[in-house]
Amino acid sequence: MPASVTRAHVGASGFSYPTWRGGFYPADAKPADFLRLYAERLPSVELNTTGYRIPAAEQFERWAAATPAGFRFAVKLRWLDERVRLLGDRLGPVRIVVQSKRDDRLLERFAGSDLPLALDVRHPSWDGADVSPAVRVNDWDADAPFRYLRFRDPPYSERDLRDLAARIAPLLDAGVDVYAYFRHEDEPTAPAYALRLLQVLGRGA
Repeated sequence: MPASVTRAHVGASGFSYPTWRGGFYPADAKPADFLRLYAERLPSVELNTTGYRIPAAEQFERWAAATPAGFRFAVKLRWLDERVRLLGDRLGPVRIVVQSKRDDRLLERFAGSDLPLALDVRHPSWDGADVSPAVRVNDWDADAPFRYLRFRDPPYSERDLRDLAARIAPLLDAGVDVYAYFRHEDEPTAPAYALRLLQVLGRGA
């Protein structure tokens, strides 16, 4: 696999889904083993539950311990929380969801963080705003060392996945880290899409 593909942090939005048993996970897999099994096959996961309730510090440490070197967590937050640093070198970008109107003071606060931030802004008043040094979610043309992409409209055909790979590959070749996540569904489609996208990026098969 080309070295550039190691910068393709592709996965699903979440991992703790019992309905993925018998498809992505073994039929007899225990919930306590889901993350370990997930990380054996995919290099990254987007954590969404952290956007509603920040878990105890020990949970971040357990997540980090359950995953191999090189694995990355993208963590959803409503506001910066230092506990995410307990993921250590498993910590990828932090996705901040902003529902409120544009507030430049908010950007000033984010500018003081050394974490890689992806802003998921939901209010139209942010249209055209410069959010650097953070990047906007789904901004393919951001002037930043990484991109944060969320694919939320399944199903994805083989052609769709190849088209995505064709857009992602030049970013990887240019040294850009790409974090890309497929939306969870009851069936294990998200990890299947992620695995196939990584295959196309790695071999063109």
